[in-house]
Amino acid sequence: MSDWLPPEAWTALLLSLRVSLVATIASLPLGILVAYALARWRFPGHGALNGLVHLPLILPPVVTGYLLLLAFGRQGWIGAALWDWFGFTFAFRWTGAALAAAVMAFPLMVRAIRLAIEAVDPKLEEAASTLGASRSVVFLTVTLPLILPGIIAGAVLAFAKAMGEFGATITFVANIPGETQTLPTAIYSFLQVPDGDAAALRLVLIAVAVAMLALAVSEWLSRRVAHRIAGR
Repeated sequence: MSDWLPPEAWTALLLSLRVSLVATIASLPLGILVAYALARWRFPGHGALNGLVHLPLILPPVVTGYLLLLAFGRQGWIGAALWDWFGFTFAFRWTGAALAAAVMAFPLMVRAIRLAIEAVDPKLEEAASTLGASRSVVFLTVTLPLILPGIIAGAVLAFAKAMGEFGATITFVANIPGETQTLPTAIYSFLQVPDGDAAALRLVLIAVAVAMLALAVSEWLSRRVAHRIAGR
């Protein structure tokens, strides 16, 4: 296998899968909460929250990465406290790559889940409430099963976006082989050296294959969940 791809390329691929999975799983609970708040609640600052969630889609990724560095770098607003209190830092670590990927993928996740929540008839939730169920029980027994296809779609979109994240990652955690070098930054590195085109092309093919596999799994899971909800 090392003849087809150099060892550092396999390392970058495995790190990308790790970063993408951690970014998706870690941000999913918050994504569901924010999507539900935007879809069902009306409160002061609703528009500001909606704008903040979608800000990474509007800003250049390099700007987002720089803001993450200002906030979570060792001397940053949050990063300094994390380092002083826990001896932990995101900057120039694979965990920072996961944080950057999660931030960039978060708007896509929230959007997919929010659309699924808005498609649920509020009368179903109101009917459960009139029977004495609390909000949390209504969400867990009525809303959550109905929006599972949307959650799956949002998670897959976030995973795919995290796999392809480049600008914010390289700005926030650099391109350190074996530590922060993910699939996109590895492709970039191979393109900068002589005779690196072949390895870069192979990594591109792997990236396409992973994305297609993720979409296929998403479609399969969504159909199974939809059939189960329909009682088939």
